[in-house]
Amino acid sequence: MTLPLAFTLAAAISFAAFGLRALTASGGFAAIIVGTAVVAGAGWPGLAMLGVFFVGATAISRCAPDVSARFDARGTRRDWVQVLANGGAAALGAWHPEAGAWIVAASLGAAAADTWATSSGGWSRAWPRQVLTRSPVPPGTSGGVTWLGSLGALAGAGTVGAAGLIVGQTTPLFPLAVAVGMLGMLLDSVLGASVQGRYHCDGCGKDTERHRHRCGQVARRVGGYSWITNDGVNAMATGVAAVLGWAAWAWWSGNAR
Repeated sequence: MTLPLAFTLAAAISFAAFGLRALTASGGFAAIIVGTAVVAGAGWPGLAMLGVFFVGATAISRCAPDVSARFDARGTRRDWVQVLANGGAAALGAWHPEAGAWIVAASLGAAAADTWATSSGGWSRAWPRQVLTRSPVPPGTSGGVTWLGSLGALAGAGTVGAAGLIVGQTTPLFPLAVAVGMLGMLLDSVLGASVQGRYHCDGCGKDTERHRHRCGQVARRVGGYSWITNDGVNAMATGVAAVLGWAAWAWWSGNAR
């Protein structure tokens, strides 16, 4: 696909998303860059997978209870950091001359799985369990998993894979997006439970994911590393997923000869 056409399509979708309050202004500009790179590199399959990811992630985030609000999360409107954390790896990988669609499917599959898991888990009646210790944690806690959230992750990754399969007419993209998507979601949970910075506001007595609580008081770090945020965890998970997508393409193409 030509770069001008890819830019036009990406810009149209980004402006529509901004109008629907799914993106902030900075998120809209970042989405144009990411979308242009994905569509220009991976063509129509890339556009289909990116579109399905965005529509699905936006819909599930708005329909499900916002359990992340108690931890001072930023809400459902994505800013430029969130856009790059979820789509940056796909935008870079899409330019691979042969494996572009595979990398996009794997990376966006992981991003979709994580988003759907977080939102779907909000409907769970049982508290999540910390992925490493298996102890119950409050809903919305980074690293907490539920069966309902895991099923949502499977559905989210499946939508990305289905789009790649139908539009790209490439059968392996569906199992790739599902398998790598679930692995990416699990990695995201493990990183969230171990290395992501976790804080507690002594003034309000509430936990938060930010070093400064919404009340204005500097929060005390109680776990993880201060320089690793939730966005950083998302970027690492989608980056690893992108590498796995490339590895899957290399293995498949090698065995197909």
